[in-house]
Amino acid sequence: MEKLRSKIIIEDYKNNFVYKKNDTNLNIQFNRVAFIFFIFFIIHLIYTIHLIHLGSRKPKLEMTDNFSTLSNKLYRADITDINGNYLAKTVKSIDIGIKTSEVIDKKKLLLSLKIIFPNKDFNKIEKKLNQKKYFYLEKKISEENYEKIMKLGDKSIKPEEKVLRIYPQKNLFSHIIGQIDDDNNGISGLEKSFDKILRKIKKPIKLTVDKDIQFLVRKELIKYQEIFKSKGSAAILMNVNNGNIVSLISLPDFNPNERQNITDVNFINRVTKGTYELGSVFKPLTFASALNEDLIKPETEFLDLPKSIRCDKHRIGEYDNKIPSDLTAEQILIRSGNIGSVRIAQLIGPEKHKSFLEKVGVLSSIDFDIDEVAPQKDYNFGKCKLATASFGHGVATTILQLAKGYAVISNGGYDVKPTLINKNSENKEKGNRLINKGVSEQVVTALRKIVNTEEGTAKFANVPNYEIGGKTGTADQPKDGSYSEAKINTFASIFPTSNPQYVFIVMLDTPQKAKDYYYKYRHQKGGWKGTLYNTAGWTSVEVVGKIMDKIGPILATKYLEIN
Repeated sequence: MEKLRSKIIIEDYKNNFVYKKNDTNLNIQFNRVAFIFFIFFIIHLIYTIHLIHLGSRKPKLEMTDNFSTLSNKLYRADITDINGNYLAKTVKSIDIGIKTSEVIDKKKLLLSLKIIFPNKDFNKIEKKLNQKKYFYLEKKISEENYEKIMKLGDKSIKPEEKVLRIYPQKNLFSHIIGQIDDDNNGISGLEKSFDKILRKIKKPIKLTVDKDIQFLVRKELIKYQEIFKSKGSAAILMNVNNGNIVSLISLPDFNPNERQNITDVNFINRVTKGTYELGSVFKPLTFASALNEDLIKPETEFLDLPKSIRCDKHRIGEYDNKIPSDLTAEQILIRSGNIGSVRIAQLIGPEKHKSFLEKVGVLSSIDFDIDEVAPQKDYNFGKCKLATASFGHGVATTILQLAKGYAVISNGGYDVKPTLINKNSENKEKGNRLINKGVSEQVVTALRKIVNTEEGTAKFANVPNYEIGGKTGTADQPKDGSYSEAKINTFASIFPTSNPQYVFIVMLDTPQKAKDYYYKYRHQKGGWKGTLYNTAGWTSVEVVGKIMDKIGPILATKYLEIN
């Protein structure tokens, strides 16, 4: 019995020992689980910190729909036409570069990039990874791909914020808007002259120009530049009462999106920068100057006018020997008489006529919205200069200055400042009166007769219902102290003559005869094939007439809506 009890005690002892051993194993297993949990916690913590870092970095470059968070250094205000159509717009983009020295796993990176950009040539990308220190993977990246590539968390991926200045209308307003350089600085046009303002203001700058009108005018200019094989051409359409420019075109033009360094002088802005002897378009100014001095009336007669006169060594003759010797002052203008214009100017005198031409802006410096404006030469008006200036030779000016002069002599005689910037002004008061009351009405009446009478030189511009009046100008271009056969053909028009609203000028540089072009007469049935003469009446006038066919209905509709 004693033995049996001893055996039971020993067995109980063994059982207790086993229990303690099992308890120790449980502790060891628990410690291992805790250690593994701690490791996972640390990994999770590191990953969370990394995500927070990426999250804090992303908003700096986050692409938004309106890109309203551009830095002050890169920002430029938008530019629109009178109807709100964008002519220049700033948008933000992001370029993605790769700094190869910071790539940890090339294979993994390439695999990830293939998923995001399946259409790229990854053979080239792999070569760049091996050969270059830095290269651009994707320029102007989409918002969707930007988010994908940033989620990779690869520190070798370098996003760079860029600003794009885009010109949705391409060539259409190139000479007005101009360009910026790669450093976001304006280098021509409004981009240059309004550079500081465009960096500061938050609202778009609204211009006076009309995209639809500009498109139609440019389309016809391009068409007729090809027909007449001209070296270049220009057109300006301006409100005679407030100076608002509806359209301004110079050909050839350029695409400002391409940021070209243009050095060819043929790309000059022919409206503002080109200076030309414009010929007989000066004759209405001579007529107006004499009327303003009360030296003539439209019916004043000039009798026994010679076919030619001499001034020093130079001979001045008529362009057409069929012009009668006895003409009234108005008939001299309608028939475009050179000798008669000289006689009118001689009544005025050099000082007074020069003063008049400066006063109306044709021969005085002009303050304009863009910097590309030619300086005006100060001419010494002597006897011969007075004579040649009376019919537009020997003095040079810009199309812009001519437009201002025609606005003044047709709007009642009031000063006007040509502008491209819409002022949104409700003030309809006229500017300072520059010429006497009644002069404009007499000039406009004569200009209308140049277009709608048989004796006039601009019958091809007699578009029904628009009451166009105007004056042709054909001038030989100066060359090496003399004159060449190359011509500047201009037609300066105003309309409607019953209540002048617009001045419209078209100039063709060195046009040629068009033997296959068919002229359809507006004033009678039939037409004529081939350009008879290389003069403004057969070139610039025809262009104005065709353009008015296109833009007249639009202008008339808008005018009726406004009034």
